[in-house]
Amino acid sequence: HMKTTLNIDETVMAELKRAAARQGRTMSDLVETALRNLLAAQKKPAALAPLPTFRSGGALVDITDRDALYQAMEGR
Repeated sequence: HMKTTLNIDETVMAELKRAAARQGRTMSDLVETALRNLLAAQKKPAALAPLPTFRSGGALVDITDRDALYQAMEGR
């Protein structure tokens, strides 16, 4: 852990003290949790590469026609 000095608005500090007392936690713990949540929310997921595209030349068989599908598979 590292100690630091922050300038915090007195109304925010008063709310922080009340929240810490209500939750039975330290003010430092609440501030650290709030900062972690803020920083985690700002992380952007890595951009995904676009999926490749290709031309298939069209369907060789109507897959809803079971007999034609079996013929095409047996012909291989």
